[in-house]
Amino acid sequence: MITLDGLTASALAAFDTIIDVRSPSEFAEDHIPGAINCPVLSDEERAWVGTVYKQDSPFAARKIGAALVARNAAHHIETQLAQYDGSWRPLVYCWRGGQRSGAFATILRQIGWRAEVVEGGYRAYRRLVVARLYHDPIGFRVIRLDGNTGSAKTEILHHLARRDVQVLDLEGLAAHRGSSLGEMAGGQPSQKAYESAIAGMIAGFDPARPVVIEAESARIGRLRIPPSLWAAMRDSPRIMLDIKDTARAAYLARAYADLTADKTEFSARLAHLKGLQSQERLDAWQEMIARGAWSELALALIQCHYDPAYARLRAYETASSEILRISKTRLGPEDIEQIVEEIVSTLQT
Repeated sequence: MITLDGLTASALAAFDTIIDVRSPSEFAEDHIPGAINCPVLSDEERAWVGTVYKQDSPFAARKIGAALVARNAAHHIETQLAQYDGSWRPLVYCWRGGQRSGAFATILRQIGWRAEVVEGGYRAYRRLVVARLYHDPIGFRVIRLDGNTGSAKTEILHHLARRDVQVLDLEGLAAHRGSSLGEMAGGQPSQKAYESAIAGMIAGFDPARPVVIEAESARIGRLRIPPSLWAAMRDSPRIMLDIKDTARAAYLARAYADLTADKTEFSARLAHLKGLQSQERLDAWQEMIARGAWSELALALIQCHYDPAYARLRAYETASSEILRISKTRLGPEDIEQIVEEIVSTLQT
């Protein structure tokens, strides 16, 4: 048995492959980052074994389960595990580190592979994530990258990451642009999967160096930022991007091109704003969509919806929290590069 006594990359790096043998639905909800799914029981098989356990006997359920596990294990060995040689070292886990992972690891060991099982299984891993993101101090210094909608904050984060600045892209991990119209194709992950992705990222951070995070509200789409991280963000210093509204509108028209490509879909997204904006204004925006007047629409959304919302959120901010303000009247590639240079220079001082 291997004990995950810390949510660190080094705790998992000693293994060539992490194998989650839980059912596909369990794996889809959440799993250890980087794990592959080799279910020893499908969702239907797991339900069947559970029914037999309750209605017949534990012995009958174990007998059926053993046959299914052996059959499914054989399939995985013949397919996605067939490529590995005798030096392969996998780490196997199930829900509690019990029968499913133990049975699968035993079969792998009989072949000659150095398989180990996670003590406590996924449940132990989940407890580590909850402790890290809900109860313990976050353990590193946060700097918020702030600015109104269309300030290219996400793109700037990506540029900073390429410059070896530690960044945490909460919107990227949430599969959401962070605005009422920002839902991405494919939908968002589960809350547990979101937290696993965050925990996996911060496990690799150097606590002696700051981490730049885009300023957010407590929710991104339907997902909540975990409490320990949110507390660190709320009290953190910030870099403020002060970008002219027309420059932000032009940037949004470019950045949201994937959404505006489908006028019908984008028109439907405006329904999210019903009750927040007058019907007269919504009708005017629908007419802009029909004309494909994306920069005009972006400017209207900025001035009438997004900027007022940001102003309300910042009502409780203190001036002392601002460590740098960058003003721009344009937001082309050269301007973004200049912003990145100024932020890097500030972080190095």
